[in-house]
Amino acid sequence: MGQGSSTGLNRQGLPGDRKSDGDKKDKKYEPAAPPARVGRKQRKQKGPEAAARLPTVTPLTKCKLRLLKLERIKDYLLMEEEFVTNQERLKPQEEKTEEDRSKVDDLRGSPMSVGNLEELIDENHAIVSSSVGPEYYVSILSFVDKDQLEPGCAILMHNKVLSVVGILQDEVDPMVSVMKVEKAPLESYADIGGLDAQIQEIKEAVELPLTHPELYEDIGIKPPKGVILYGEPGTGKTLLAKAVANSTSATFLRVVGSELIQKYLGDGPKLVRELFRVADDLSPSIVFIDEIDAVGTKRYDAHSGGEREIQRTMLELLNQLDGFDSRGDVKVILATNKIESLDPALLRPGRIDRKIEFPLPDIKTRRRIFQIHTSRMTLAGDVNLEEFVMTKDEFSGADIKAICTEAGLLALRERRMKVTQADFKKAKEKVMFKKKEGVPEGLYM
Repeated sequence: MGQGSSTGLNRQGLPGDRKSDGDKKDKKYEPAAPPARVGRKQRKQKGPEAAARLPTVTPLTKCKLRLLKLERIKDYLLMEEEFVTNQERLKPQEEKTEEDRSKVDDLRGSPMSVGNLEELIDENHAIVSSSVGPEYYVSILSFVDKDQLEPGCAILMHNKVLSVVGILQDEVDPMVSVMKVEKAPLESYADIGGLDAQIQEIKEAVELPLTHPELYEDIGIKPPKGVILYGEPGTGKTLLAKAVANSTSATFLRVVGSELIQKYLGDGPKLVRELFRVADDLSPSIVFIDEIDAVGTKRYDAHSGGEREIQRTMLELLNQLDGFDSRGDVKVILATNKIESLDPALLRPGRIDRKIEFPLPDIKTRRRIFQIHTSRMTLAGDVNLEEFVMTKDEFSGADIKAICTEAGLLALRERRMKVTQADFKKAKEKVMFKKKEGVPEGLYM
């Protein structure tokens, strides 16, 4: 009885069993799907080749355009990367170059202009000028010593803003420094043949006032301020000035007249003032101006700026020779071979107190000059210098020296150590031929 009851329960079943049975009855029959491929089944590939294998994709037009755009972006990025790499590589080199340039600039220093202080306005401003430009109203930097600033002094200016940055302590013009004779010439009074009267006059006018000024005070006269040496070319004017420089212990300044002619306006008179200022500072001193006719010609109506500048230079020279200020122990020696062309104001007493003429040598002077120039020469026994001393040709001292030198050169040409009479004759003919400008008289009659 107990089994029957349990079997009845199983037949009736649970509610879920009934539902599953109903589903089976409702589901339709569906045939199986066909196989993916026909044939032998392939095995799966393993390893890196299988992992790298990609399916074949056929790109469309849109994909190609996208590819080209990405390639262009890639090229741009590569260029940018190369540029940045080069910049990083060149940057240290540029910094090093800039550093080297700054070191060179520090060593070289910034250039400064040289000018003149015209007027002080106040403690911080002034009016300055340069030789090549107009005047400027500029400022004075704070570190400049204001006590040393005075009108007319040389100053250093900034090259751009032209402000005063310093004072030029050494105000001596470089050209004046060159004019000073440091080494005395070798020529002495013994090397001058004849000219005894000229030597005596220049000693009385130049040397004696510097060495013994009390003699002139005792006699009650003022010593001469200067002398002028004039005469034919080659008569010994410059030679006598060299002998003066050799014998005196005073400072000797020598200048050629053409050196006083400068390019820019006002530089010539400024150089003359500087010359006499230095001579006064180094007194006792002697100023020798050779070829004074370059600046001391007679005044006339000038038609050009250069001629007017030369006349202004001569006027400054006149003022320095006999102006308002006394020159003290400064003596002046002028030399020229054209005294007739000089301005009368330059030759008047008070400026030039003595005019010393140098004529052509006479017979006695010729003999002395020949003895001086042949004293170191080896002469043959047939040499007769009296023949040349007594000649009627007009010889200057320079011509006699040229004859002796040419005779020695002719002897050297023939490999002889002695100079003969024939050498002197040939030398005389050659010198006289060149003196007459190489054209014999009567050739073009």
